[in-house]
Amino acid sequence: MSTDTFAFADRTALVTGATNGLGLQTALRLARGGARVVVHGQTAQNTDTAVAALTELGAPTGRLEQAVADFRHLDQVRALAEQLSEHHERLDLLVLNAGIAAPERRTLTEAGNELSFQVNYLAPYLLTRLLERPLARGTDTRIVALGSSLHRTANIDWTDLTRAKRYSRIAAYGQSKLALTTFITSLAPYLPAGHTAVTVHPGVAETATRPLYGTTGRPSGEVAETVVALCDPGFAVVNGGYYEGLDLGQAGPQVTEKRSVDRLLKLSEKLTAALEPAL
Repeated sequence: MSTDTFAFADRTALVTGATNGLGLQTALRLARGGARVVVHGQTAQNTDTAVAALTELGAPTGRLEQAVADFRHLDQVRALAEQLSEHHERLDLLVLNAGIAAPERRTLTEAGNELSFQVNYLAPYLLTRLLERPLARGTDTRIVALGSSLHRTANIDWTDLTRAKRYSRIAAYGQSKLALTTFITSLAPYLPAGHTAVTVHPGVAETATRPLYGTTGRPSGEVAETVVALCDPGFAVVNGGYYEGLDLGQAGPQVTEKRSVDRLLKLSEKLTAALEPAL
């Protein structure tokens, strides 16, 4: 898809984890395509650097905005949602890109969650829930979550969610992406008419998560083209679908298994209960 066609004119997009790699390249293409892009990063310094880089790469400065939240701290996710809701009556596009490769050693956040489960799933879950109203007001709103093909062989360890008994970074990462894919699929039927949500494994990019796949990665800019194509409201998608590149893929069975879905959503509400939506 050519971003010179201004396919995203008059649309406001939030790209999480937009300060480097795939997120940065996605933000660049959306801004070039006419979108007003909220560039999210972990720190103000990161977003300052990213906006400078995006401008140098050709993104119009008038279409870039900065937003800061460290997904390792759920209170910062809440503050980000409140800030965005205050300044944007509507959001037309949410790209849930921020994520990390699970660390070599099991690591817990201050809330007691396994690090990759919180950053890759609980934070985007909470952010999406808190932004329900501005997203509902958007035009042909689309939520695009960056998933992983590794979710298909993963499982959610309900009795040991933090993997205290047996930790594997691939198992932890797969668990987080399985949870994200399940949430997006379950969310889709409840969106307003004309609004859509999908999960995509766009291909392996040469980023920090690449070693988990045991293969070589493609340039981030090349992989970002797939993400941006799915963001285009003119590109028809199956609501709630899991995509491998631009093709509808086969999600893991747990994604639509009712008992697993219900259990995950109840667990997610419990783990974020201390942060009630302000909207």
